[in-house]
Amino acid sequence: MPNSILSKRWPWLTAAALVVLAAMSTLITIRWGDPRPVGSAEDIAELATRSDLNVLFILIDTLRSDRLGSYGYERDTSPTLDRLASRGVRFARQLSQSSWTKASMASLWTALYPNRTGVTRFNDVLADEGVESPAEILRDAGFRTAGIYRNGWVAPYFGFKQGFEVYDRPSRQRAAPAVIKKNPTVSKGGTDEDIVDSAVEFLRVHGRERWFLYLHLMDLHEYTYDEQSALFGSAYSDIYDNSIRWVDGTLDILLGHLADQGYLENTLIVIASDHGEAFGERGLEGHARFLYRETTEVPLIFVFPFKLEPGVVVNARTRNVDIWPTILDLLKLPAIPEADGRSRVAEILAAARGEPMPDDGEPGFAHLDRHWGQREKDPMPTVAVTEGPYRYLRIPVQDEPAREELFDAGEDPAELDNLIDTRPEVAARLRSQIDRYLENTQPPGETTPAPLEIDEMQLNQLRALGYRVP
Repeated sequence: MPNSILSKRWPWLTAAALVVLAAMSTLITIRWGDPRPVGSAEDIAELATRSDLNVLFILIDTLRSDRLGSYGYERDTSPTLDRLASRGVRFARQLSQSSWTKASMASLWTALYPNRTGVTRFNDVLADEGVESPAEILRDAGFRTAGIYRNGWVAPYFGFKQGFEVYDRPSRQRAAPAVIKKNPTVSKGGTDEDIVDSAVEFLRVHGRERWFLYLHLMDLHEYTYDEQSALFGSAYSDIYDNSIRWVDGTLDILLGHLADQGYLENTLIVIASDHGEAFGERGLEGHARFLYRETTEVPLIFVFPFKLEPGVVVNARTRNVDIWPTILDLLKLPAIPEADGRSRVAEILAAARGEPMPDDGEPGFAHLDRHWGQREKDPMPTVAVTEGPYRYLRIPVQDEPAREELFDAGEDPAELDNLIDTRPEVAARLRSQIDRYLENTQPPGETTPAPLEIDEMQLNQLRALGYRVP
């Protein structure tokens, strides 16, 4: 693809248009019009009747929801994402199923909680026998299926390619000088602009067929940004915000291509994340260590092939295991069997019609084996359950009773005040839910795959992501 994509410019715009855009602002700007017609709840309900509908699933690795303007953040980190949310459906209380990519993504794709996927350790493999993946369901329905990723935890050898005709890392281009200046190691691993290049090429070849495209973006995980997106400072947390702005600009480029080629009017776009990131809220940084709100509350935005004016918000508690049951229900395709997640189409339609939101009070679970990267140690699962405003965590401690924490987001939005000693009835109820969760280990399919023997090259690829693996 042309180098102009790598410098955040549109190869499909004329030079004159670029001059106009440059004169308007020196910052990243939204560069695409929105040709979609205005739609309604009835149009959502009738999506399955369309024979031209495509599906674009975008996973932004390590994106916590409260760093986006549409989720209340005061900084202008996400103009493109906010624009999409303002004309689509935003899920306000979305829970990821782990703070570690592989466990989270295994649950997202299977609609099963981690205790049932069996993917909780660094060498676990996603089952394929007797299990039908969303990509298989879409492929069997006539979609061309492709996945493009840069995170080694979702590599094919862990079982994530099931149902994809094409599933691969993008070829790496040399990043723009401004990006290399801010991120001197980025030239070794590429950037998400390589994913955009590959996506554009896929659409050039298969865009006039019916398609499903999965893009797993990694620049935020790697804190990539350039001079244009360096708007918020140089502290650790500031650089994260800079990188959100950079990724938002990358999405702007992709959406510009979709708009230019007429795909916005016949594509369902879903934007999600696998987990968040901690910035010292309770003395912890990063992810894949604990299951507090900062690493498990993630965004979810549905963008339809029409605009909702105004956009709608689903305020009920939802979970990443609900994502694919919802997409498949919208398309009236076969459901994922034995799923823990469920369709949220009823909530979407209620929000779009201004009706009372159905809420069955169903809890949400997140799970992280504290020894996920230590092959010589026994499993040590940390589990969190959310119900209504409450979040209860059971954190195992070596040779000691598990630590328990209870938070009430209704009174304490940051969830910093531990109420475990003052609300024993709530703690007892949620404790029993975790007990039941841990007892349900029924895997999908007939067998659980043997753990993968990972070679040194594969381990080095995972270490390059910043993870400590043996």
